[in-house]
Amino acid sequence: MMPQHSSAPSAWRRIQSAWGLPDLAGKGRFVTANLIDSLGNGLVTAFIVVFFVKTTSLSLVAVGAALTAGQLLVLPFPLFIGRLLDTYGPRTVVAAGNWVSVAGFIGFLFSHAAWQIVLWQFVVQLGSTAFWMGSSPLTVLVARGVERARWFGFVRALRNVGVGFGGAASAVALSIGTVAGLRAVMVINVVTFAVAGWLVITLRGADTSEAAAAGPAVPEPVESKPADPKSAEPIPAGLIPAGPIPAELEQTTGETTGEPSGGYRTVLKDTRYLRLVATNISFVFASTVITVLLAVYAADNLDVGSWIVGVLIVLNTAMVALLQTLASRWIEARRPVTVLVLALLLNAAAFVVFGMLLVLPGWAVIAGLLIAMVLYTVAEILSSPPTSELSVVMAPEHLRGRYLAVYQLSWSVGSAVAPALLTALLEGGAALPWVFLTAISVLAVPLALGLDRRPAGTSEAAPAGAVAPVEHLDGDPVG
Repeated sequence: MMPQHSSAPSAWRRIQSAWGLPDLAGKGRFVTANLIDSLGNGLVTAFIVVFFVKTTSLSLVAVGAALTAGQLLVLPFPLFIGRLLDTYGPRTVVAAGNWVSVAGFIGFLFSHAAWQIVLWQFVVQLGSTAFWMGSSPLTVLVARGVERARWFGFVRALRNVGVGFGGAASAVALSIGTVAGLRAVMVINVVTFAVAGWLVITLRGADTSEAAAAGPAVPEPVESKPADPKSAEPIPAGLIPAGPIPAELEQTTGETTGEPSGGYRTVLKDTRYLRLVATNISFVFASTVITVLLAVYAADNLDVGSWIVGVLIVLNTAMVALLQTLASRWIEARRPVTVLVLALLLNAAAFVVFGMLLVLPGWAVIAGLLIAMVLYTVAEILSSPPTSELSVVMAPEHLRGRYLAVYQLSWSVGSAVAPALLTALLEGGAALPWVFLTAISVLAVPLALGLDRRPAGTSEAAPAGAVAPVEHLDGDPVG
């Protein structure tokens, strides 16, 4: 019997493919959970300091110190959460993270002393850390080997939109200015996080048995270039694919039970993964530019109006929301390492432009700021999907939680160190932070280049999920 051809894709599916969106069929709970969680994060991030200043008798300095102390207490906990990921899987950890944050937000409502703020901020940040550590492997689980780059790009765009709307809603609450209004926003946040946790824990097909029953995911067909006839060398083991992984080689990223063999010593011996972690530190520092450097640099060193900072932030937010999925469409046909190197070089170029504004005439500064922000945002858009994907795919499945714990430390430590370091550099000289950021971006390039191959002569087996890559022609895989 001749095999029957599948029907032509629907108009909606063609639109999804054109905009770089993954196939959303059957993924409504996952998408809704991410959107709700992003809205909640936008609500809290924008007004948490004002909330405590208005609802307690504490000073602004005391509130800020308490919130910082609570966040610092969480720094060692990714190592513990990594063990939970290996034991219970990403779905359970993400849902639990949301519910732990719910407990923290409820605690915020009844906090009046500094120690209470420290305690409940610790609880909220613990839940947030669990959520972020489980988010990437859960995204891989939902994608099931198909359109992974698109899924990571879509989730990032979705979160950007959610945080933006949440921040706008929070601004409305702040404009009302009443204590009751602020408490109402916190109650809404409690409800949204609780619902998001329920949506995640009830995801269908989110464990190994259900995925196996559904059968392996069939990757989209792609056109490939012929092998280079000049090369007689076999493809080294351990290369990470640019496109979908063949179903027979795809690693299952499902729920696991029992205590896995190995531990953090195994992670620390994996130099390839540590290179990824070190590379990511440059992106972590880059991510703090808007929150730490931009406003004070523009106001104190460039002598431009504060309005330009708002314009630059809106430009960044709009570009990520509108272009992230389209960029993912381009990213999926290329090696993740190639995209990472491009993102590092774009970051370096952006920081060079930011630093050069000090010697430009006044009329050129505004244009330079816009150019630098466009370069910076494109680098941000390009770096997110491949770093998220590689952090999961490069890790052996049975130790994935521990690997992600070490990866999370690059975010936790980098985010904690960046404000103090960058502001100290700015105090020492207006160009110094930009020189530093340019240098670490350039120095990360050789680290990234080393991710797609194992050292010559190694006998170590390739990590689970690593397969020989297929070089793709420019353009999209057929949807």
